[in-house]
Amino acid sequence: MTFGASGRPVRIALLGSGGSIGRQAVDVVEGLGDAVRVTALATGHQADLLETQARRLRPAVVALPGDPGAAGRLDLPVGTELVGGDDALVALAVRPDVDLVLVATGGIVSLRPVLAALAAGKIVATANKETLVAGGHLVMPLAARRASDVAGTSPGDPLADSLAWLRPIDSEHSAIWQCLAGESRSGVARLILTASGGPFLDASAAEIAAVTPERALRHPTWTMGAKITIDSATLANKGLEVIEAHWLYDVGYDAIDVVIHPQSVVHSAVLFVDGSLKAQLGTPDMRLPIQYAVTYPTRHPSPAPPPDLLATARLDFRAPDEARFPALRIARAAGRIGSRATTALIAADEVAVERFLAGSLDFPGIPRMLEDAVARFGGGPDQAPDVEALITLDREVRAAFAGQGGAS
Repeated sequence: MTFGASGRPVRIALLGSGGSIGRQAVDVVEGLGDAVRVTALATGHQADLLETQARRLRPAVVALPGDPGAAGRLDLPVGTELVGGDDALVALAVRPDVDLVLVATGGIVSLRPVLAALAAGKIVATANKETLVAGGHLVMPLAARRASDVAGTSPGDPLADSLAWLRPIDSEHSAIWQCLAGESRSGVARLILTASGGPFLDASAAEIAAVTPERALRHPTWTMGAKITIDSATLANKGLEVIEAHWLYDVGYDAIDVVIHPQSVVHSAVLFVDGSLKAQLGTPDMRLPIQYAVTYPTRHPSPAPPPDLLATARLDFRAPDEARFPALRIARAAGRIGSRATTALIAADEVAVERFLAGSLDFPGIPRMLEDAVARFGGGPDQAPDVEALITLDREVRAAFAGQGGAS
């Protein structure tokens, strides 16, 4: 359903409520009042937080899949049920009292619930990069099929578009989605993803080699979780977003550019065939793209403050330096190989970031591990694997790199 179309609240399953995006999503849905209702809520391990959120939001069901023994400890409000089991996220995603599944979890664990939700006719709003980076070849055809079903009877309906079924929450992809509103896809010449450049934009190679986790976690403009903050520092996140853009907008890799923009005010842009450039500007606040995904196709007052161009004073842009930040190049190359390569890439990235934060891998070791993983595991003829093959590959890559000792 589109926001407000039925006269009843949009019923949301929020998967990953304990992370940065999940907590901000709770702020957004509370700000929208009676127009939305969270009917299902899940987080991985944070039992105390889940209890607090359940009391605030009064969902029908909750899940804590990372803590199987939580049932005896959780103090849930009357009327809220705990759902357990390996398929808890899928069970929440396909419930009949859910209209929209908001995916704020990390990792390939979200791929099954996303596919199940789309197959069940649910709208998916996702901040999970792995869903598209590993499974874009599985996810986007389902979203396109849903849109085609609507277009067959109501071609002017907002849901007659695959992006209304698979709604991006990343600020960059939300920006491109907003720039494409009302535009024909045949008029798109290039997509331009902006990147802040992270905290080491002007650092020398020697300085980058000596980076500590504490320094890498100090992002200059965004407040995010640890994983995406490190990915921003290496520019790996921008490489993953290039792959996402390829699947979301059906655009070739040669037509997707990355531009460094330190102020993080221009969130991305689209260049059209007539030479017009359309950009979306906003403050660096994830609540804005979260809310746009929930309320599409309408806009509502947001808790995010508007940008102040006079206070910003200047907007700078430059090309990324792929010699100092090779993760961007490695990710783009993996995307061109196919989905085995991109699955290996994201699995290795999770391990590399964990090891860097734990002190067993140096900062330049992160892109080295990504390149090694793509070379060792990313080849082969089957570059469009099914879900089971992707999950198996993810486990193999993690096992191969998690046990390596010492900084490399």
